[in-house]
Amino acid sequence: MIRCGIAGWIDRSLIDSKAFYPAGATSPEERLRFYASQFPLVEADTTYYGMPKPQTAEQWVQRTPPGFVFDVKAFSLFTHHPTRANALLPELREGLPRELLEKKSFYLDQVPPEVVDRAWDTFREALEPLRLAGRLGAVFFQFPHWFYPARKNLTYIEQVQERMFPFPIAVEFRKDEWLDGEHRDGTLEFLRLRGIPYVAVDTPGGFYTALPPVAAATSEQLAVIRFHGRNRETWALKGAPPNVRFRWDYADEELAEWVPRIQMLAEHAQNVHAIMNNNYSNWSVKNAHRLEELLEEAGLTVNRSAPPIVRPTGSA
Repeated sequence: MIRCGIAGWIDRSLIDSKAFYPAGATSPEERLRFYASQFPLVEADTTYYGMPKPQTAEQWVQRTPPGFVFDVKAFSLFTHHPTRANALLPELREGLPRELLEKKSFYLDQVPPEVVDRAWDTFREALEPLRLAGRLGAVFFQFPHWFYPARKNLTYIEQVQERMFPFPIAVEFRKDEWLDGEHRDGTLEFLRLRGIPYVAVDTPGGFYTALPPVAAATSEQLAVIRFHGRNRETWALKGAPPNVRFRWDYADEELAEWVPRIQMLAEHAQNVHAIMNNNYSNWSVKNAHRLEELLEEAGLTVNRSAPPIVRPTGSA
């Protein structure tokens, strides 16, 4: 089953474009309900920026139809990204030493082990409503470019899978060394032996943080592609917001490159998720619908929640 969708249905650039949501859809609930009428899949990325609460996942389930799927981005602390103290729930902040509370941000290895354990428990509990409702695709662990091929990092991925059990996980790398000539086969085999989906990416290429477009099914359950755009001018801009860094409107021929790759993934995995992360205006939803069309034109079966939006010629 192939599903297409976007990352972040409450993306500010998408909302401000006024080219997707109806005029009356002004609340998060109304936007999610409308989005779920147009796509069968979405990536929830707010869970990366702040520890989620169980009632949030419960609301997501209530606001979407049966069969709708959420892929959830893992909390920043668990992927070795810098994390702010106020991104943790109050009961977790209470266990932090004063020096961490006073820092702008901190990393996983600086946090007391007992707080780390509680944070993992809290994260799983927050996602449990999605899992119980059969609405969870996978939890995405997107590791930064300083997370490189090494035994300690492979061990950490194993620990992540153990920590998250029985929640399915998927892994995305941002260090090109994982797929270079020396490490590629080992990286994919490591994931394959553990049934962990490798998250394929579409990027500008040519940067050590932009991996090549390798499509590999390392899990029989799920294969994932995330489209980050091909904007070479903004990819490496430090501190650039997503709507600047990933600003890219895919041409048909660029999307078509992925049709045979997605077909191959669909032959080896029960589910394929294709997610547009090119956050600017309505480009992500437009490109996601166009990818659906190209896949169907190639004879592939695509899960659709509703027919694509038809807009007047010349509209944004």
